[in-house]
Amino acid sequence: MAHHNPWPDEGNTGHIWDEDIRELDNPPPLWWMLSFYAGFIMIVFYALYYPTIPLTNELGQHTKGMADWTQVNEYHDDYKVLKDWRVAKFADKEEKLAAMSVADILKDEELKSYAVATSKMLFGDYCAACHAVGGAGNPNFPVLADDDWLWGGNVNQIEASIKNGRIGNMPAKGMMGNLNDQEIEDVTDYVIALSEGKGGDAAFAAGKAVYAKGMCLACHGPAGKPLAPAGAANLTDQVWRFSSDRESIRGVIANGVNVKKNGEYVEGTRQAVMPAFKERLPNADVNIKRLAVYVHSLGGGQ
Repeated sequence: MAHHNPWPDEGNTGHIWDEDIRELDNPPPLWWMLSFYAGFIMIVFYALYYPTIPLTNELGQHTKGMADWTQVNEYHDDYKVLKDWRVAKFADKEEKLAAMSVADILKDEELKSYAVATSKMLFGDYCAACHAVGGAGNPNFPVLADDDWLWGGNVNQIEASIKNGRIGNMPAKGMMGNLNDQEIEDVTDYVIALSEGKGGDAAFAAGKAVYAKGMCLACHGPAGKPLAPAGAANLTDQVWRFSSDRESIRGVIANGVNVKKNGEYVEGTRQAVMPAFKERLPNADVNIKRLAVYVHSLGGGQ
């Protein structure tokens, strides 16, 4: 920086670099000054027109502004515009969903695709907490993306499950409650053997006899496979409603599923309840159909 100012009448500040680079002291342009002062005016305008000033009273309120505008109100207004647009655009498809059965919806590829596309958020809000995203199944809740169904996997049966709910039922210690501790151990080994394809082995003959004595075959079938979908598990496919470890399987046999005494669940019983959604879902008649088609499409629908 030079100490000598070669341009004393130029109006510079006297700060000079590299012999001729200097800092001038000119006033800002008029347009800039007008914009600057206009900014202060706009601050006052915004403070009066929009909610701005937080107050420290006991209610913690703020100035609401002359426009009575809030982000929440703007959101609701914009959402209504979007909702009205959707209603207008997809009214014909919604009318078809309401009028047609789920079986007929499956036959209409365009309508089926629409039902699946519009069900993903609905499934996430109402079903994914138990069945996980995409029907992958959370611990102790059924997987919806396989081909194992307790209550049937055709689209009408799925619709009935969603609409009316399902309550599992398995008696404790055999249908008559007539199994002792050793018999429970034997039938546990036999059930595990059934899942591994070894149910016919002589080593599990004792468990097979207990299986018949405890009337397990009445629900699970003579060979471990139910004759009809009625809530009983297929014991031959290695798909377990709760867990595949031996202690869990033994616990289910010993304590049953949804076993109650005096209106209360008994200790150790497993709880398997799916609520009915006919009164939980908005626009339930249509949305249950929509969800039934979606669940059927996840990969395991029959």
